[in-house]
Amino acid sequence: MSSSTARQISECFIKPVHVSEEMKQPLHLTPWDLSMLSAHYIQKGILFTKPPEVEQQENFMESFLDRLKQSLYLTLLHFYPLASRFATTRSENPHSHVVFVDCNNIAGARFIHAALDMKVSDILSPNYVPVVVQSFFDLTKLLNYDGHTTPLLSIQVTELIDGIFIGCSMNHAIADGTSFWNFFNLWSEIFEAGGNYVPISHPSVFKPWFSEGQGPMINLPFKHPDEFIRPYESPELKERIFHFTAESLAKLKAQANAQSNTSKISSFQSVSALFWRSITRIRNLPPNQITSCRLAANNRTRLNPPLSRDYFGNSIITLIGVATVGELLEHDLGWAAWKLHQAVVNYNDKHVRDWLDMWLQSPFTYQLDRFFDPCSVMMGHSPRFNVYGNGFGLGKPVAVRSGYANKFDGKATCYPGQEGGGSIDLEVCLLPNSMTALESDEEFMTAAFL
Repeated sequence: MSSSTARQISECFIKPVHVSEEMKQPLHLTPWDLSMLSAHYIQKGILFTKPPEVEQQENFMESFLDRLKQSLYLTLLHFYPLASRFATTRSENPHSHVVFVDCNNIAGARFIHAALDMKVSDILSPNYVPVVVQSFFDLTKLLNYDGHTTPLLSIQVTELIDGIFIGCSMNHAIADGTSFWNFFNLWSEIFEAGGNYVPISHPSVFKPWFSEGQGPMINLPFKHPDEFIRPYESPELKERIFHFTAESLAKLKAQANAQSNTSKISSFQSVSALFWRSITRIRNLPPNQITSCRLAANNRTRLNPPLSRDYFGNSIITLIGVATVGELLEHDLGWAAWKLHQAVVNYNDKHVRDWLDMWLQSPFTYQLDRFFDPCSVMMGHSPRFNVYGNGFGLGKPVAVRSGYANKFDGKATCYPGQEGGGSIDLEVCLLPNSMTALESDEEFMTAAFL
């Protein structure tokens, strides 16, 4: 390996020029959006091997980048807020901040071409995700609030010796995982159509959703941004991808359901319970210590009436299963999975609206070093997202990887497995000693097909 970080070759900004007067109106942020202002950008990307015929094509990379830029330009016509910047209006009596997307400020999305003298196998073969992967993303360590002066969207295309990585950094105060992959999927669709404008069967819904009597302008009752914005740097972590085949998940699900005398526990709830129990066990916490497992949940389908899947913005919450360490480890997998199942099925329209009312009474932002305690675990992302349907003319991606953003000890990110069929990849972040202990945990390692 001749380089330890991707080197930037070029940079430009891409912006939609055909913006209607309606599109220029401010896009107001909901409580779900505002609560993300102190978190990092979403950083996810996909890795391809170069098709054999590419090596025979003269100026392939130049042509490929031009096509990516053209298709990105057309995609931004459907996701125009991503080419904008945040703005804030302030008042002093009483103190308040109103943060919104200034769609008159179409400064553009950043597009970076980078290169690295490494092979795809150098990324995929090691047990732990190489730190160099973090250099495949722009806007690393920036907070979403920085979207006032930095792009809300940045694409970095990193050329490897025999592969290509397309990394996307998207402001998490304007988009959640559903919105992120809706954008990525449409971008790939337009690229595959030859960079031409294609009819959109499911256009994004940009009208922010507020509960009755709320919005459209939400005041953050603070004197200074320092009161709700707090920088976060993760500790030194080991990051490893654990692969669960469809067969191993079916066994895990059957075990959890049999132990709970039910048939309602899902594969995701089963693997989440496995992770919760395994991490809690290796931490050697006292039996009376409270521990929790948090699950990222989509609010769109839980509202009545439901929000469109194409709703653009944040519409997520964390559901929580809670137990003492003693309870969690004295009981079996099915007991823990049933705890998580109940947290999921009991969450409904009323709970969504109650959370919004609570937030409005006492607004806050997720500050990672304060929000996630060292006795808990977090399951983020979703194995249902269409990650591997993004071909960009290169065939099926060989892997998905994430950047530095929003990682802490006990964070797991869930992706569909590359072979499909219901398989799951679990991206696990742990302190080095904890990762070593997890790799010796018989229950976890028996279930994970490495």
